[in-house]
Amino acid sequence: MRKKISTLFLIITMFGMVHAKQKALIIIDIQNDYFEGGNMPLVGSHEAAIKAKDVLKYFREKNLPIVHIQHISNREGAAFFLPGTKGVEIYDLVRPVEGEQIIEKHFPNSFLQTELQSYLSEKGITELVICGMMTSMCVDATVRAAKDFGYNCTLIADACAAPDLSFDDKVIGGLDVNTAIVGALSYYYARAIKSEDFIKE
Repeated sequence: MRKKISTLFLIITMFGMVHAKQKALIIIDIQNDYFEGGNMPLVGSHEAAIKAKDVLKYFREKNLPIVHIQHISNREGAAFFLPGTKGVEIYDLVRPVEGEQIIEKHFPNSFLQTELQSYLSEKGITELVICGMMTSMCVDATVRAAKDFGYNCTLIADACAAPDLSFDDKVIGGLDVNTAIVGALSYYYARAIKSEDFIKE
């Protein structure tokens, strides 16, 4: 009887470990050009990076998979994330450590012409926790693509940042842009939550 209980406990423990490994953190484009002194500073980028660091620490402590997405601009006329520049480097607060996956991309969608999908499939990942920059471009494109691939997505709202945008002589502040995009994605594509609330779950 004791042996059966021990075996059952082992099975339950192993199942819990496998289940936990089905979640991964995706950090998108938190790179130097998006910060003060860079070629494309965003509104509230440093504050968002602090929140992303908190979530990153949580995943490291839980020994869960972490993927850093790094954008390398290779299109003609690009003004930031240029190869070989300081601006293309990942921001110090979320700099990868040994064992964490780094995936380079050239398009807003982190899945497009990258190994992201194959990496996640190999790891058996079904749930993605996503944060990064810009909310209105690469985060938006990646979350929508992830949902279309069948992943359950959680978007860390305060660990994202966006630029001021304008159209038709109207200017929308970056903080409002971030809120609007997060709100739009939370309708169907992702569960939106603040970093502190996510960590407390």
